[in-house]
Amino acid sequence: MEKHDGPDVGPGRADSGRDRPGDLRDPWYDAFATGWGELDGTGAPASVVSPRAAARQGTASPADIYVEVQRSAAFQEVRGRYRRFVVPATAVFFTWYVAYVVAATTAPGLMARPVTGAVNVAMVAGLGQFLTTFLLTWAYARHARLRRDRAALDLRWSVFEQEREQEREREYEQRREQDAAPRPEAARGQGAER
Repeated sequence: MEKHDGPDVGPGRADSGRDRPGDLRDPWYDAFATGWGELDGTGAPASVVSPRAAARQGTASPADIYVEVQRSAAFQEVRGRYRRFVVPATAVFFTWYVAYVVAATTAPGLMARPVTGAVNVAMVAGLGQFLTTFLLTWAYARHARLRRDRAALDLRWSVFEQEREQEREREYEQRREQDAAPRPEAARGQGAER
């Protein structure tokens, strides 16, 4: 059996750009933001420079971009829409589930009451549990598609663009430093001419 460390790339699969950690070609790559929750060697969490201070110093990191996006009004609106759907839906579904369990244990006569033929109240309520699960799943997917997905995708792409711009700036700075550094071959050539 062969063991390989690389991503699965084969017929029908495109290279997703995940060959190396932190690859910016793939905007959906979920790499851990460095510095968050990591220890600094002394056993204490690593300190994180505030995004505004980092921007003033010119050393903004990808983590700073995420912090800025998290503080943005657009992100807060997406999170608010999520909470406004999930909290009430969870409360209603949990109440309905607990009511079913409590009724099944405390009111067996009610649950045994026939509805039609061999079908009783307990069977109808139990099937109602399945139905409400599917309805809630459908409603959540619909709400996400109509109210959150586009805004979340826009936020994701804005982060991707900012990270890509930072990568370009770093590459530019590296090239500029390399061009400014004296070349050993040129120095040896000048010494030989004298």
